Amino acid sequence: MSFFSTLTDYIASHPHLAYAAIFLLALSESVPIVGAVVPGTAIIVGLAALVPRGVLTLWPMLISASLGAVVGDGLSFWLGHHYHRGILLRWPLNRYPELIGRSEAFFERHGGKSVFLARFTPGIRAFIPLVAGILRMPARRFYYANILSALVWAPSHVLPGVFVGAYFSVAGAAGGRLAVLLVALVVVLWVIVWVVRHMARRGIPILLASVEQLRSWAGARDSWTSRQILSLLDPAQKETKILAALALLLVAAAWTFFGILEDVVSGDPLVRTDAAVYRILQDLRTPLGDSLMVGFTELGDTTVVIAIAVLVLLWLAWTRAWRTATYWVAAIGGAAAINTGIKVALHRARPAENLYSGWSDFSFPSGHSTENAVLYGFLAFLIARRVQPAWGLPVALSAAVLVASIAFSRLYLGAHWFSDVAGGLAFATAWLALLCIAYLYHQQSEKGAGGLIVVACAGLVVAGGANVYRRHAADMERYAVQYEAPSILAADWWARDWQQLPAQRIDLAGEIEEPLTFQWAGSLERLEADLAQKGWQPPVPWTLAGALAWFTPHPGPMDLPTTPYLDHGRLPSLTLVHPRGDTGEASARFVLRMWATDIDLRNGHMTELWVGSVVEEQLGNRFPLFTLAQAQPDANAPRDLLAASLGTGRLATRPDRSSTHIWDGQVLLGFDRSIQIEKGGGTLPNGSAGR
Repeated sequence: MSFFSTLTDYIASHPHLAYAAIFLLALSESVPIVGAVVPGTAIIVGLAALVPRGVLTLWPMLISASLGAVVGDGLSFWLGHHYHRGILLRWPLNRYPELIGRSEAFFERHGGKSVFLARFTPGIRAFIPLVAGILRMPARRFYYANILSALVWAPSHVLPGVFVGAYFSVAGAAGGRLAVLLVALVVVLWVIVWVVRHMARRGIPILLASVEQLRSWAGARDSWTSRQILSLLDPAQKETKILAALALLLVAAAWTFFGILEDVVSGDPLVRTDAAVYRILQDLRTPLGDSLMVGFTELGDTTVVIAIAVLVLLWLAWTRAWRTATYWVAAIGGAAAINTGIKVALHRARPAENLYSGWSDFSFPSGHSTENAVLYGFLAFLIARRVQPAWGLPVALSAAVLVASIAFSRLYLGAHWFSDVAGGLAFATAWLALLCIAYLYHQQSEKGAGGLIVVACAGLVVAGGANVYRRHAADMERYAVQYEAPSILAADWWARDWQQLPAQRIDLAGEIEEPLTFQWAGSLERLEADLAQKGWQPPVPWTLAGALAWFTPHPGPMDLPTTPYLDHGRLPSLTLVHPRGDTGEASARFVLRMWATDIDLRNGHMTELWVGSVVEEQLGNRFPLFTLAQAQPDANAPRDLLAASLGTGRLATRPDRSSTHIWDGQVLLGFDRSIQIEKGGGTLPNGSAGR
């Protein structure tokens, strides 16, 4: 079962959680500052796309969004009405005087109807209710406009998502995965835009304070290093702010790159996260998504990078900007050379085989990510210095979005691990910062940006378009999903190949968690039916009532929902709970979670193979009126209870076990009674294998 299927099934089983999330997201859109951080609109549209699939219902979604919008505006209005202008002097509102000024001007210009209009106006949307409260707008007039605008705002955001979902439903099974992919792309691009904007607008005060501290430190010393720092950070230079920002960016990016490199070499948790990200994205593959992502990858191919680099170099030579041309060659050529050297030194394999040959077959760091980040990053830097300051941010955003799209395409197509792309972007950022510092330190004469923009855009359109036209069909075959579930003989699995399956669960952060002490061959429906006779039952769903049970002081162990643990990016396909009744303890339970594997069993026909963990959870009240479920380190007793409940199977011991849990290394192997496992020319009767 794919990650997307498991996720939609989980949402379908717990719709109240989705409606509560929609309420909170709509509320957050109307709260100052919070609305600028949380991508509520994108997530609401994505959830609305699940309505045509029957996962969620339209009217509860509209009601939740409307109520959230009304409550959010009402909360902001109350804050302004209660605290007056004093709230504007408090953190974090005191950091946004420009937005507050624009909001007050908007309110004075439009009066009472500004509450309605602001609901659909980015930027000031979350501030207008606050300003209305500060300026003493009558509550009746405010709530009239508030409720009316919410009743218009909710359908205008939910219904487009429903229509998109209906289209994808008609498109078939691939439609749902494509919808999730598009939502993921929107969220990723939104995050990039937000980061770039806030780095450009909010980081300057912090940078200036850091620069002053560094200048004070250097001024108190007399050494070559201190003199260079004082020269670099001379306040008489107009580039001091930019140089300081680039210096900090260089340190941060270099630290990130070497941290990722260390994780790749030593196999730290980040590397284990690679497999989870790879699996999630491969579950989202669709023909339309493949075509789109292959197109982005082709725009970042080496031939396109070289073509644009040569065209820009020729333009710089024609304008006699020789020193800038030297930096341009150093940027592109240096990045490519260092990237290749690291690849050859590490010899890291790609997720998918046979995509490339020679040194290009190595994975870390991503060449597409590195070369395109340097190409468009340095190009954006040169253009931004030749245009008005107001155009600098759009130029940076355009470059960031294009680079992010190319980098994401490498992850989606399975051409690189997540750490490859992250490492490539970090290295490119550090290399860019270093070159830009050197460029600014040796002032260059700069001419207009018009020719540079035209040459770069023409190169991207012509070279990129030609590359897509020429290679798209072949690249669609090259990057096609290569995954085929490996299979093993049922008898081999029973005898020895069960050891091929992972021994412990790995969460999304790459951390090694509890042992996987159970393997099951067959259908989960049969397993659930067999265990139901021994007292195992599905947990309480995550409804509103189920969630509130966590806030009761002494709930029963079977009255609480379970936490949906991830294994390699997958949600559990089956979860069952059993009360701990052997000692009469009413505050403990056993939880069984089952995950799909990438291995099928061959036994005349293909049979699914699953892995699972069984843990004991102790319920306690460490905080007033809130119950916590704490997993216990003993993995043996829960597994033995499951073995007694199952009645069939055998215990096998891993010779190379290592775990922070109390575990004897034994794994319970079980199989559906309808499966006959042949061994040594005969058939093992069901339950005949002892422990």
